[in-house]
Amino acid sequence: PPTLSYKLQMNTFANPPQTPMSSLQISPLADFHQANKGKMVPFAGWSMPLQYNSILEEHRAVRTGVGLFDVSHMGELSIHGREAIDLLDWLVPTPVTPLAQGKAMYTCFCNPEGGIIDDLIIYRLEKDAFFLCVNASNCAKVLDWVTLHSATFDCKVEDVSARYALLALQGPLAAKTLQAVTKTKVQELERFSVVQTKAAHCSVILSRTGYTGEDGFELYCASEEGIAVAEALQAAGKPQGLKLCGLGARDSLRLEAGLPLHGHEIGVDISPFEGGLSWLVKLSKKGDFVGREALKNEKKVGPQRQLIHFILEDRRIARQGAAVLFEEKEVGKVVSGTLSPLMNRGIGSALIERKLVPKGAELYVLLRGKRLVLQVQKPPLHR
Repeated sequence: PPTLSYKLQMNTFANPPQTPMSSLQISPLADFHQANKGKMVPFAGWSMPLQYNSILEEHRAVRTGVGLFDVSHMGELSIHGREAIDLLDWLVPTPVTPLAQGKAMYTCFCNPEGGIIDDLIIYRLEKDAFFLCVNASNCAKVLDWVTLHSATFDCKVEDVSARYALLALQGPLAAKTLQAVTKTKVQELERFSVVQTKAAHCSVILSRTGYTGEDGFELYCASEEGIAVAEALQAAGKPQGLKLCGLGARDSLRLEAGLPLHGHEIGVDISPFEGGLSWLVKLSKKGDFVGREALKNEKKVGPQRQLIHFILEDRRIARQGAAVLFEEKEVGKVVSGTLSPLMNRGIGSALIERKLVPKGAELYVLLRGKRLVLQVQKPPLHR
């Protein structure tokens, strides 16, 4: 889980830092952040920008215009070879074989018990060449997991994280901004499409993906060219009012949109059925996959827990770990909580015990002695 020590009203960044600043990994865009007065904090073993100015302004820019994020802390794996697709089909509960070249898919790695080791995006760049984006905090263990299972498959697994800088351009004006720095017709790219092209005269892997609930693009480029691409996008977005965005806005945006964060909504002790990702599990897919039997049994009897999203009546935040109550009995825990800049109200998610909560029951949390009702709502919470 993230470990940022900054006085924010968001649970993702509430815990004290575990890694001294001197031993953190440095983003390829470190000089760019310094030049733009980014407020740097430790996150998943990296020094990354929390914000540049106001988190609220950065959040609103993505919802109404365009924002630019450095997400170079994410991990990247390359898997290529004759049986690369067979390895991936074994490791994830979603069918990979139908994935066409030039397309991407969101899925997860499960352990034999059905828990989520990590969620990820798989890009099929060529017939036998796949590119994976995994979470920063899980990259080492995912590499070990994939490498372990690759021993019986004719393919090669490489950690290529150090080779890439990763930029996320997000918001309704993202396509207009991006078009100014590339000859690729970006409006013709479908959601979850990927191309290898040029942007700002640099080679990039460009996908129409993101983690904000808005239209947007992610650009993987050589680490040494990250600043050049960032500066070109920053200049191209100036007429659209582009804002540089940090981890603070990234968290509030993803929670408004109902997108999971490993260590919160999902984890090694949380199954896809519990964490709201049941649509990733295709028990009818051909061939076996890791965790299939456990997930099959869980679907048959029903998951013990259920992920819910909620809105509070005011600006107060129900932080991670806060007890969720039905009548006077604890029935679950909050797993994420923050302030929605658009609604100016607290929002969050919680895992509740299904057997303890009657359908339609009123749930609440106690915050400083006051009972606050959880207004349960399907995401996106801001729409």
